[in-house]
Amino acid sequence: MSRPDISDMAEINRRTIEQFRAGGEIPGMQRERLVLVTTTGRRTGQRRTTPMMFHPDGDRLLLIASNMGAPRHPEWYLNLEADPHVTVEVGAETYEATAVPATGDERERLWSTLKEAYPFFADHEAATDRVIPVVVVTRA
Repeated sequence: MSRPDISDMAEINRRTIEQFRAGGEIPGMQRERLVLVTTTGRRTGQRRTTPMMFHPDGDRLLLIASNMGAPRHPEWYLNLEADPHVTVEVGAETYEATAVPATGDERERLWSTLKEAYPFFADHEAATDRVIPVVVVTRA
């Protein structure tokens, strides 16, 4: 599986964040499944915003750290492992939250549900040897 160039991804993310915050359409993405998550950089301490897909789970949001099947967890995930306090922007709402990886039976149940709803995650899982984290986001 070929991965996009990181500088291209940075530009795509920058444009996506800008379009999301402006309230406009985001080409190639379903706005109702998009969330902006701001973490604190584990090395720099700087705030970093990442656009990503989410899945609703009652009053929680589920984030999938698949990194498109890469052998390494995404940077946003490594940041929240170091500091689980995040800012969430979803729809027209912004709020503080805690983001923690699901574990054990809960992780297995959620992962099965996500792969059923979004079969491409099974492809991501097949492309890597790591366990893909499912992150549960709960309002602070």
